[in-house]
Amino acid sequence: MATELDFDLELDLMAPKMYKVILHNDDYSTFDFVIQVLMEIFNKSKDEAVEITFRVDKDGFAVVGVYPKDIAETKVSLVKIMAKDNGYPLLATMEEE
Repeated sequence: MATELDFDLELDLMAPKMYKVILHNDDYSTFDFVIQVLMEIFNKSKDEAVEITFRVDKDGFAVVGVYPKDIAETKVSLVKIMAKDNGYPLLATMEEE
């Protein structure tokens, strides 16, 4: 028979909700800049970053990673800061998986 303590422990062990971070295409951010963002913020290899950049360009967006909420929010914020600092309108958003 499950006790209240067993139930509380089960809740503590549940995995956190995960969020997709999505990069959106625009007409101004350069391929080189998007590749740099993917490598610096999302720790992608050069080959992965190039592949994702082409997907963003072709499809209008691409999921670049799936993270717990706090990490996803941080990465979206870092993209915004990096884009603003470099004069680009690159947009990253997040949505629950």
